[in-house]
Amino acid sequence: MKNPGRSWIVGIALFITLSVLIAVSLNFGAASTDSVVIWNIRLPRTIAATLVGVGLASAGVLLQGSLRNPLADPALVGVSAGAALGAVLGAAIGLPFNSIGVTSVAVVTSSIAMAFVLWVSRSNGRIEVVTVLLSGIAVSAFGAAAMSIIINSASNAAGTRSVSFWTTGSFSLSNWSGVNAMWPAIAIGMVLAFFLAPSLDLLALGDEGAHASGVAVSRVRALALLAAVLLTAAGVAVVGVIAFVGLVVPHAVRLVIGPSHRQLLVVSAVGGAVVLLLADTIARLALSPIEIPVGSVTAIVGAPVFFVMLGRARNRQGGWA
Repeated sequence: MKNPGRSWIVGIALFITLSVLIAVSLNFGAASTDSVVIWNIRLPRTIAATLVGVGLASAGVLLQGSLRNPLADPALVGVSAGAALGAVLGAAIGLPFNSIGVTSVAVVTSSIAMAFVLWVSRSNGRIEVVTVLLSGIAVSAFGAAAMSIIINSASNAAGTRSVSFWTTGSFSLSNWSGVNAMWPAIAIGMVLAFFLAPSLDLLALGDEGAHASGVAVSRVRALALLAAVLLTAAGVAVVGVIAFVGLVVPHAVRLVIGPSHRQLLVVSAVGGAVVLLLADTIARLALSPIEIPVGSVTAIVGAPVFFVMLGRARNRQGGWA
């Protein structure tokens, strides 16, 4: 158990960093600092980046805790791909982009993807780490192929093709409609996550140990996965797939403050917002006026970290051959 005071120190430091990044995001960019530009373009974009960062990092905490898999990430287990496919389907049938309707479809398809991955990965009553990752890769590949077909064949080509722009993750289309479409699901997911935090601490003992401690294991796991789907799908429906935030942030925070899920959720949420605001700032300013997809920025950093974590997980289990 880490020093509880360390959680406060890390949390305050991240909050200060977040405040600085918000100021930078609002005041620097290719466009002017006119009040209309700030209110209609930069402010909703900044809020969207903050909300998505909170959602993805918190979803990572929930997935890793409920599955007892340190490599679980919304993008790696197929949740993000399912949500993106739902967003494309919603646009294809004529639902307005950045709407609650598209977000709702994304939640449904993301839930189906998560359920399928868990069904495939379960063996003898336990969920295999490697099978979760392989199933997630397969679901992501299927989702990408299905999105490509829909985008290129939909009659509502203009609306659907606008969705294809953010398939690698971008805040460039973020507006107040998108913010309003995502925040309710993220708020519900966060409330549910905090409610489940004590049970997730006990779930770390294993299913039998948690059950002996009075935890309804199946119900807690199902609710945690539902919360993770809400937190992920709401953001993906607006900004597209952004990988590795849900993997790297909870892992780094856990190393510093320990495994307590209530503290882990708070600090990871702030850390996720910091990471995505920083990534979005880099994406906007690095090659200005050309904008880099935010998903590319997070992947450049996250992919090497994932390989390191994969090696450590394999060594702890004595190999997967």
